[in-house]
Amino acid sequence: MDVLNQEIKKLIIDSLNLEGMTPEDIDTDAPLFGDGLGLDSIDALELGLAIKNHYGVVLSAESEDTRKHFYSIASLSALIASQHGK
Repeated sequence: MDVLNQEIKKLIIDSLNLEGMTPEDIDTDAPLFGDGLGLDSIDALELGLAIKNHYGVVLSAESEDTRKHFYSIASLSALIASQHGK
């Protein structure tokens, strides 16, 4: 899962143009929104599209589980791994 966590961190940095940030700057278990990384709803849409394009994982905006999956790098990694059998 460490490799997948690193991939997701790089995907976030690249897709959201977080210049000057490295994967090591992002805590795997910290919240992505609010007091954690500080992403907002627009970032969530862009990140969802990047995850769909990169991993083929589609997240529904209406799903109650989406907020849970977007909580942290670890939760996104678990979702992607479960859908890809990694």
